[in-house]
Amino acid sequence: MKKIVRLQASSFFLAGLIALFLVCSCSDKKQDSQNIKKDRAVPVIVAQVMEKAVPVQIMAIGNAEALETVSIKSRVGGELKQVHFREGQDVNQGDLLFTIDPDTYDAALKQAQANLARNMALLKKAEEDVKRYSDLVRKEYISQEQYDQSVTNVDALKAQIRADQAAIDNAQLQVGYCTIRAPISGRTGDLLADRGNMIKAQDDNKSLVVINQIQPIHVSFAVPEQNLGEIKKYAAAGKLKLKALISKDGQFSEDGTLTFIDNTVDKATGTIRMKGSFDNKERKLWPGQFVNLVLDLTVQSKAVVVPSQAVQTGIEGQYVYIIRPNLTAEARPVVLGRSFDGQTVIEKGLQAGENVVTDGQFQLVSGAKVQIKGSPESKGAARP
Repeated sequence: MKKIVRLQASSFFLAGLIALFLVCSCSDKKQDSQNIKKDRAVPVIVAQVMEKAVPVQIMAIGNAEALETVSIKSRVGGELKQVHFREGQDVNQGDLLFTIDPDTYDAALKQAQANLARNMALLKKAEEDVKRYSDLVRKEYISQEQYDQSVTNVDALKAQIRADQAAIDNAQLQVGYCTIRAPISGRTGDLLADRGNMIKAQDDNKSLVVINQIQPIHVSFAVPEQNLGEIKKYAAAGKLKLKALISKDGQFSEDGTLTFIDNTVDKATGTIRMKGSFDNKERKLWPGQFVNLVLDLTVQSKAVVVPSQAVQTGIEGQYVYIIRPNLTAEARPVVLGRSFDGQTVIEKGLQAGENVVTDGQFQLVSGAKVQIKGSPESKGAARP
């Protein structure tokens, strides 16, 4: 029995020694791994902090609007005899668009002209009567009443002739309204009435076609009210340039100018509406289209800028990693300014000429060694 107890005690002691050996061995390996990781140079890509003039800009999203929009309606009723354009066709001011059947209005014009001719003949006869009666009344061959009646007939016929001329003018207008011409130059939309349809005069509920003038074209947009003072300040010195970015990569764009600032701020959104005018010679902008806008205010000289991907966000705010001369990293807090074209203005925290990390930051801590990719040292460096 004693031998068994001694054997068990020896076994426990031996197991303890083995466990202690394994723990020490793992601890040494972990420490070695940490030392290797600490001493290993982290590969990074860097960029130099630059000092240059940068534009002060405001970004917004705008919506293109036709400079003028006209809904074409008929002033007279009748059968639509002819359509003189195609849907989506460009038309010039004065181009013939529609013809309404003019027969009814031609007949009314002819009747008015006939009435005028009849009354002109009657007036001539009445005037001759007045001349003849003037001699007869002096000789007392007719009464004064008969003479006065002849004079009254002349005056009445003259009034009737004026009414006939007005009727002719109105009938000519009605005949003219049978041909509908483009009031503005622009592009036609859907044709809303086909040939042969009966058209009602002054039908408020139905247009024949809508014309949009798109050269030039407007783009409306809204900016936060806190930008209003700055915009008014620079707009007072001259026209502000506006660029519409039509494609995501900015290859397709259109240049214009700020032409309108609304007279009130929208209480619901805290924004103010503005408009820009664009020549749109190549018709890159289309009514209803949404575009990204860049409003240039001024140029900030000697601004310190870095690539935007160098800026990181931590618990205490924004920071960048700079590279010290001994090829170690340092986390540097920064105060950011405006961003533009993939670059960010640094208001405080950096100086021109310093190098900042643009790729590889997730492996870095302050004091870590770095290996700059693409440098001569990195090509000959031994792999860790």
